[in-house]
Amino acid sequence: MAQLGAIFSIMAAFGGAALFASVHKIEEGHTGVYYSGGVMIYFDRIEVVNFLVPSAVFDIVKNFTADYDKALIFNKVHHELNQFCSVHSLQEVYIGLFDQIDENLKLTLQEDLTTMAPGLIIQAVRVTKPNIPESIRRNYELIEKTKLLITQQTQKVVEKEAETERIKAIIEAEKVAQVSEIKFGQKVMEKETEKKISEIEDNAFLARQRARADAEFYTANKLAEANKMKLTPEYLQLMKFQAIAANSKIYFGSEIPHMFVDSGGKLSGTTTTATFVDTFGRDLD
Repeated sequence: MAQLGAIFSIMAAFGGAALFASVHKIEEGHTGVYYSGGVMIYFDRIEVVNFLVPSAVFDIVKNFTADYDKALIFNKVHHELNQFCSVHSLQEVYIGLFDQIDENLKLTLQEDLTTMAPGLIIQAVRVTKPNIPESIRRNYELIEKTKLLITQQTQKVVEKEAETERIKAIIEAEKVAQVSEIKFGQKVMEKETEKKISEIEDNAFLARQRARADAEFYTANKLAEANKMKLTPEYLQLMKFQAIAANSKIYFGSEIPHMFVDSGGKLSGTTTTATFVDTFGRDLD
C-alpha cells in the first residue's frame, strides 16, 4: 500500500505539469561516436521536447518509475544517434545529412515510444553542430565555401543562360514578326500589282472594243457615202438597163400575159406602158 501511495503521489506531482512540454538535455561530451581512424566527434547539446498525456501518467510511472525519461528518452538518444552516425560518413554527419538528424531522431524515438509507452509524445528534437578535430573542420569549411562558390557560380551561369534564352526568344520573336510583316507587304504588293494588271487589261479591252466600234462606224459611213455618190442619173440609168437585160421576159398591160415581149424581142398584143424598178425598189423611169 505504501508503494501504491507513492505512485499516486508521483501522479499528483505530474498531474499539474503533465499538460506542458518538458525538455530533456544531454550535455556536451555525453555522446561520442568513433569512426575508423580514431576520429571522435562530440555534440554540444541534444534537446528533446516531449509531452506526457495525463491519462498515461499512471502506467508510464508504474512501468518506468518517475525517471521514465532516462530509460525511454535519454538512453534511447545515445543509441539512436550512434546508430545514425555508424551508418554514415563523417562528412555526411557534419555536412551532407546534418539537417536530417533532428527529424530522424524524432521519428525513431516516437516509433519506439508508441509501442513501449503510449501517451509520451516527442514534439521536437534539436541537435547542435558536432565538434570535430580542428584540421578536419577547416577542410570541411573550405569544402563548404567551395561548394557555396560553385553554387553561386552555377546560379550565375543558370541566370546567364536564362537571360541568353530570353534574349534569343525575343530576337526570334522579332524575326518572326519582321518576316510576317515582309510577307504581308509582299502579299499587299502582289494584290496591288494584280489590280493594276487587271485595270490595264480592262482598259486595253475597252480600247480594242472602242477601236472596233469606231472602225465599223467609219466603214458604215464610208459605205453609205459611197452608195449615196453612186445614185446619180447616169448610174440609175445604167441600173435600169442592167435590170432589163437581166430579165428574159417583160410583161406589159393590165391583163398580163395578153401582152408580152418574148426573148426574141418581138412585141405582140396591145401596147401599154412598162414600169421598171431597180434592186432597191425605186422607179427607174
